[in-house]
Amino acid sequence: MEFLNDPPWSGLVTSAVIVIVAVIAVRLARIFVHGIVKALLDREATEGTAQELSAVELKKRMDTLDGLGSRVVQAFIVIIATLMILGELGLNIGPAIAGLGVVGIAVGFGAQAFVRDYLTGALILIENQIAKGDVVRIAGVAGTVEDFSLRRTTLRDLDGVVHTVPNGEIKVASNQTRVWARINQDVTIAYGTSVDAAIDVVDRVGREMSDDPIWKRRILEPPRVERVEALGEYGITLKILGSVRAAEQWSTAGELRKRLLAAFKEHGIEIPRPQRVVLSRDPAALAAAGLSPTDLERGPGDDDLAVDTD
Repeated sequence: MEFLNDPPWSGLVTSAVIVIVAVIAVRLARIFVHGIVKALLDREATEGTAQELSAVELKKRMDTLDGLGSRVVQAFIVIIATLMILGELGLNIGPAIAGLGVVGIAVGFGAQAFVRDYLTGALILIENQIAKGDVVRIAGVAGTVEDFSLRRTTLRDLDGVVHTVPNGEIKVASNQTRVWARINQDVTIAYGTSVDAAIDVVDRVGREMSDDPIWKRRILEPPRVERVEALGEYGITLKILGSVRAAEQWSTAGELRKRLLAAFKEHGIEIPRPQRVVLSRDPAALAAAGLSPTDLERGPGDDDLAVDTD
């Protein structure tokens, strides 16, 4: 057994043991990361915001996070094992460690935005903040999510322009198509109109929409007048609220406005608008009114000839 005490043989045996332990650790790391990711996503799928995701989407997200986490842990294990093997073979690993430290610091400063993008992307996936097909507003850009990866999110806005947003720039993600949305519409009626009559008309329009075969599957709660919102300069503002499926909020709100205009016209309910008053200096119009041009130059507080153009 004396050959085991020989430094070269001893180093080779120890190195072999390190390699075996590293291989086992790499395999265990994959299982460990998979267990953590599965636990997080299962919790979100049962209690959090990921309940509406399909099994295929959940599997895709799990594979993505598995790959990222496993590669990071495995790279760490390989680096540590390599340094230990070099040390066992009698090589001076001090300069290598110092060099790795310098490289690590340089990469840390240079790639911190890159690392931040990936970490933010992983959190977005785990918490299901956004998904492909959602209409969102992130980093000052709004549009439909066409693609999402750990590093960046791709949006297409209403004009068809494609925006690529690094995930590290996402501080607040406003998802406009998450399960349900609110119809929030203000309607102003002219002073002198019966408020109760206007409320009855609005509520009836909401009930008719919810009973319509085309719209009833889109509407979760019929639009109705919630309150008198304000007494403004031009009229009385009514607050109309209702609940719809999130993806149908824009089309449903447009149909509601169209039906309200028709119902108000039918029942003689006026929607006020600003009135413009124009001073006329037409000699014929002044003569017909029995006035002269100098009558329009009188000071403030005097009666002027005014012609309403509306």
